[in-house]
Amino acid sequence: MAAVGSGGSPAAAGPGTVSAGALEPGTASAGLLLTQWKEREAEVSVQGLPRPFPDTSARIPAHRRLKYISLAVLVVQNASLILSIRYARTLPGDRFFATTAVVMAEVLKGLTCLLLLFAQKRGNVKHLVLFLHEAVLVQYVDTLKLAVPSLIYTLQNNLQYVAISNLPAATFQVTYQLKILTTALFSVLMLNRSLSRLQWASLLLLFTGVAIVQAQQAGGGGPRPLDQNPGAGLAAVVASCLSSGFAGVYFEKILKGSSGSVWLRNLQLGLFGTALGLVGLWWAEGTAVARRGFFFGYTPAVWGVVLNQAFGGLLVAVVVKYADNILKGFATSLSIVLSTVASIRLFGFHVDPLFALGAGLVIGAVYLYSLPRGAAKAIASTSTSASGPCTHQQPPGQPPPPQLSSHRGDLSTEPFLPKSVLVK
Repeated sequence: MAAVGSGGSPAAAGPGTVSAGALEPGTASAGLLLTQWKEREAEVSVQGLPRPFPDTSARIPAHRRLKYISLAVLVVQNASLILSIRYARTLPGDRFFATTAVVMAEVLKGLTCLLLLFAQKRGNVKHLVLFLHEAVLVQYVDTLKLAVPSLIYTLQNNLQYVAISNLPAATFQVTYQLKILTTALFSVLMLNRSLSRLQWASLLLLFTGVAIVQAQQAGGGGPRPLDQNPGAGLAAVVASCLSSGFAGVYFEKILKGSSGSVWLRNLQLGLFGTALGLVGLWWAEGTAVARRGFFFGYTPAVWGVVLNQAFGGLLVAVVVKYADNILKGFATSLSIVLSTVASIRLFGFHVDPLFALGAGLVIGAVYLYSLPRGAAKAIASTSTSASGPCTHQQPPGQPPPPQLSSHRGDLSTEPFLPKSVLVK
């Protein structure tokens, strides 16, 4: 398969490949190549000769390894960020200012994206400056479009600190899956997307599971430190889910068709995020930060949180393209399990039957929602055929229905899940 460049023109074909232009319909080269290919295939079938095109079966294990690597990265990043924040916020001693950690993560992420863009320009400072001038200043309309999602993401990051400081890590991990519900609702309202009946049922199942977990939390599931307020934590996580859902859908709506790279977009978000984070720092904790210092309470654990938030998210942006929706849903489920097991070990979290039931419902809902629509219809048809013979027959003269394929590159057939391409 020939690679196609960003401008839509075929890239140079490598050894053993055919460029897209050579197979353009209606050309002499296309007819000649197809004739030669058919003749060669006939020889293969008769004489058992090697095939004229390289066998791609050897590439499948490599692609599968990439999927497993992306799964591991998604699980570790999702679980470790929440656990590390919880650990850093519950350590005895001076507590760091959450607003400063948000600003530092934005600064580090912006600098990292700037270095990556510098590497893409082969270390040419002049080319980098001209590129940034064109992308950020000349195309200022596209840059300003990022101000709104950046503001919401900055608010969301601060709310996460409030929520995790007042809720157990496992409870937060389960409750935070409400972002799937809010993203789905905003996608229906703002992008006119349609959801299948299975997806609506999974969203109801998701809400029920979260409600059960919160009922367990309100009922006093285990000992709770005196400085924690579960009500404030729940309000913060709900607000964070609402902001996450709106920001993701709004971002997709305003930047659909945009040609900016992931690193450029994250650099622009980092610039806005740093500025807006400093404004929030000044408004919420400006006096205390001025008196005690920007890095007050910073320990190796706090720096670990900052680095995880900055670099872990960028790493996810790299590997997420190898993960389909089912893999993302599986990663979310594993993250919930991993957070729960680690919370038992690190924080003495107690798992009772009510929490196990709610978490199980959420895990099942995430899996069902992540199924492609074709698979959902297959499940429905299988259940129908199991209950009795199918009376539907294909009308005469109509082509047979398309068969399900393992290839899931067509995004139009996949359910909408919160996008992780842009890191926040």
